[in-house]
Amino acid sequence: MRTDSSPGTLPAREHLPAATAGTPVLDVVIPVYNEEKDLQPCVLRLYDHLTRTFPYSFRITIADNASTDTTPDVARLLETRIPEVTSFRLEQKGRGRALRTVWSASDAPILAYMDVDLSTDLNALLPLVAPLISGHSDLAIGSRLARSSRVVRGAKREFISRSYNLILRGSLQARFSDAQCGFKAIRRDVAQVLLPLVEDTGWFFDTEMLVLAERAGLRIHEVPVDWVDDPDSTVHIVKTATDDLKGVWRVGKALATGSLPLNRLTRPFGDDPRDREIMDVPKGLARQLVGFCFVGGLSTLFYLLLYSGFRQFSGSQVANALALLVSAIANTAANRRLTFGVRGRSGAVRHQAQGLVVFGIGLALTSGSLVALNAATSDPAHSTELAVLIAANLAATVLRFLLLRVWVFPDRREGEEQPTDAAAPHQPFPSPYPAAPTTGLPAPLPQRRDAPYDAHGAYDTTRFRAGEAADGAWRDATIRLQPVRPDDTDPGEGR
Repeated sequence: MRTDSSPGTLPAREHLPAATAGTPVLDVVIPVYNEEKDLQPCVLRLYDHLTRTFPYSFRITIADNASTDTTPDVARLLETRIPEVTSFRLEQKGRGRALRTVWSASDAPILAYMDVDLSTDLNALLPLVAPLISGHSDLAIGSRLARSSRVVRGAKREFISRSYNLILRGSLQARFSDAQCGFKAIRRDVAQVLLPLVEDTGWFFDTEMLVLAERAGLRIHEVPVDWVDDPDSTVHIVKTATDDLKGVWRVGKALATGSLPLNRLTRPFGDDPRDREIMDVPKGLARQLVGFCFVGGLSTLFYLLLYSGFRQFSGSQVANALALLVSAIANTAANRRLTFGVRGRSGAVRHQAQGLVVFGIGLALTSGSLVALNAATSDPAHSTELAVLIAANLAATVLRFLLLRVWVFPDRREGEEQPTDAAAPHQPFPSPYPAAPTTGLPAPLPQRRDAPYDAHGAYDTTRFRAGEAADGAWRDATIRLQPVRPDDTDPGEGR
C-alpha cells in the first residue's frame, strides 16, 4: 500500500462549531484503579478548573478498571452530585483497555485523559485541546522533556523516562519527545480509526497509539507542561519497563513487515478545499528522491564490496553480473519499503520481477562500459575498472529511479483500483472495525454506521448521543466483560 498517495478514510480536519446541541465538546477521562483517596480531590479540582477557564461544554468520565476498594462508590457519589461527571466500570484491569473502551463509546468530538494524581499543571489543558478543536492537529500530548517544561522529579525517574524515549527514537524512529506523560488528547474521528489498530491494554497503550499515528502521517501537537512527580505512585517500574520493551519489539516487527493498515489514517493534502483538487502534481517526489539517494548510496557500497569479493575468484563480467544481481534484489526491496512506501507482501514478487528488468538495463550499461574499457586497454587496473563502473552506475541510477517511479511503483490516480492490504481490506469511512487481536480481550466497541459529517464535510456532533449505537452493541460489549479473578493480571498493567 502506498501511504504517500492513498486518499485514506479520514476527511480534512475542520474547526469544531462554537456551540453544540446537548453534546460536550471535551470528554476528559480519568482512568483509576484503587484510587479511593485521590479520586474525589482530583475530580473536584478538575471540575473547578474547567468551569472557570474552559469556554466549551465538557464532561469528566471516571473509568474505573477493576478497583477492589471503595473507588466505585466514590465515583458513583461524584456522578450523583455533579451533572458533568459520569462513571464507567470495567471488570478487567488495564489503563489502555479503560481508555479504549470509554473513548470508543464517547460522543464528544475531543477526547482527553489525565492521570488521577494531577501531576500536570491544569493550565496546560486548554493549550492541549485547542489545536484539536481548531482542526490544526489530530493528537496532542503533554511533554515533560521539552526545553520550556518545568519538572520536579527524582533522578531515577528522569533517567528512565529519557532512556525510554531514546529507545523509541532509535528503534521505532519516533519523533515525539514524551510518550508516557499522562496528559493526552485526540480527535474522536481519528480515534475511531486509530484505536482498533492499538493492541496494548496497559501502560504501553500511549506509546503504541502515538507511534502508529506518527507513522501514518497524522499531526501530533506537543505542549510543554509543568509537572510534579507523585511520590506515592504505585507504578511497578521494572515490570512496566519490561512490558514496554516487549511492546516496542512487537510494534517494530509489525511496522517492518507492513502488517498494519496505516493507509486508513491518511489525510488529504491541506485543509483548504482548493488544495484537495490539486491535479497532475507529483506526490512525494522530494521525499522519494531523498529515500532513493539514500538507498542508492548504500546499494552502491554493497555492490562494490560484492564486486571486489567476486573478482577474487572470477572474471570481471561474471563478478559484475553477480554483484549487480544481488544488490539489485536488495535495492528493489529497500526502495519498495523505504522510498515508495509499499507495505505488505502483496505484489512483492511482481515488483521484484520488474526490478530484475530494470536490473537487466543496468547490467547492459555496466557490462557495455567494461567491454569498452577492455577494448581500449588489454589489462586495465582494478581502480580504473571501479571508476568506469561508478560512472556507468550513475547513469543507470537515474534511469532506475524513473523506471521505479513510473513503472514499478506508480502513483495511484483517481478511478484506479485501490490495492488491498494484506492484513485487512481498505474500506470506505466509516465502517465496522475488525475484531480485536485474539488475546482474550473484549472486541472493540462497534461504531455507528452513519457518517459523523454533514454534506459539507463538517464534523456533525449532534448526530451522536451517549450510549447510542446502531445495533445496541455498545452496552452489550461492556456488560459482557468478564470479572477479574485473583490470578488474572494484565501484562501491561503496572499497578
